[in-house]
Amino acid sequence: MFAKILIANRGEVAVRIVRACRELGVRSVVVYSDADRDSLAVRLADETVCIGPAPSAQSYLNFAALIGAATSRGAEAIHPGYGFLAENAAFVRAVEDNGLVWIGPPPEAIEQMGDKSVARETMKRIGVPTIPGSDGPVSSAAAARDFAEAVGYPVLIKASAGGGGRGMRSAFTADELESAFNAARAEAAVAFGNDEVYLEKLIAQPRHIEIQVLADTQGNAVHLCERDCSVQRRHQKLLEEAPSPALLPQLREQMAASALEAVREVGYINAGTVEFLLDADGSYYFMEMNTRVQVEHPVTEQITGVDIIKEQIRIAAGEPISFLDRVPLEPWGHAIEFRINAEDPEHNFWPQPGTVSALHLPGGPGLRLDTPLFAGYTVPSTYDSLVGKLIVWGINRAECLSRARRGLDELQIEGIKTTTSFHRALLDNPAFIAGDVQTDFLERHMGLES
Repeated sequence: MFAKILIANRGEVAVRIVRACRELGVRSVVVYSDADRDSLAVRLADETVCIGPAPSAQSYLNFAALIGAATSRGAEAIHPGYGFLAENAAFVRAVEDNGLVWIGPPPEAIEQMGDKSVARETMKRIGVPTIPGSDGPVSSAAAARDFAEAVGYPVLIKASAGGGGRGMRSAFTADELESAFNAARAEAAVAFGNDEVYLEKLIAQPRHIEIQVLADTQGNAVHLCERDCSVQRRHQKLLEEAPSPALLPQLREQMAASALEAVREVGYINAGTVEFLLDADGSYYFMEMNTRVQVEHPVTEQITGVDIIKEQIRIAAGEPISFLDRVPLEPWGHAIEFRINAEDPEHNFWPQPGTVSALHLPGGPGLRLDTPLFAGYTVPSTYDSLVGKLIVWGINRAECLSRARRGLDELQIEGIKTTTSFHRALLDNPAFIAGDVQTDFLERHMGLES
């Protein structure tokens, strides 16, 4: 096991990793920008290093600053969390070239699965179902039009190098295609430094299902069941639940088997997620693979009893997966994660940075809150608006929903507006209560842009 790990991230995920390190007896080094000097991660860490001013390009995306912090403090490994450089193969190589261990997959796997068009071709080659799509990147609006006419509208334009809904546009008619294509390319260039996009047939009203996987250096690869991430706004997930209300055991095993085929094909190591779209008829299609731990990993932890962050660290240290004696895992109970963002849901989810004047956290059975907040903390305007995740567990979905209502009612964050009220309204929606959720749920049932 490592003696010391550097955490190349901020916010709630940095706090999450610090806590995992503490339980493993590993010292943590937290880096921070000037904007995060007083953050909870900095307060909890064993050691800290300031790596630059607030802009990400000068701090959390700065290769030299991060590697310099790790080597100067004697860290043996770097955990990237999610976002920032977590899926940057060039950074992984720089880490390894400096004699450090990367807590994540090999750079070759990141390149093969992180580029969506390459990943899709890989899945096609090994027989995993894929959505009809273009053969690699599409370079012009004219070529996009040819593809759309061949497969039929609607189509989805997606950034080859990105995720999180950025660089993604849909076109339902030929009149919409050129502007959607140009907008997707422009957004992809800004978000990822790469304006390549590809096209695929748009599946109407699917569920978004993802399979959590782990693979170690001894050749073991396992899945940890699925998460349902269908409640989305502008392709950004707002909540996730596990297991999916839509999956019976046979379909779960089919999708998991496809995910593990992908893992073995690319020589994947560490934690990852294989994402699928599930059609109403039970057909499923590979969408993408996230080559990192995800925001929503706690719902999987709640139904499996596996600490995914600790498994990541163990695997990177050369240890085997610790729960092989329990494989195959079966989901126990039901869990839902509510993303608490510093946004105003009554005004188009406008960001709400500011100072938390008071904070009351929920408690009682089945409730977990992952957050960097404390009374007096100032949420900066520089970064993502996620300020917490309320994770709720119940013996079944009904109990989980009941506990979620209680937890959201008890959670009080004063001084800034958050999305807590949105989630509370969602829990009273009859369609959500019934588990009748697809990716256009907000548009069809709550009058919001989905």
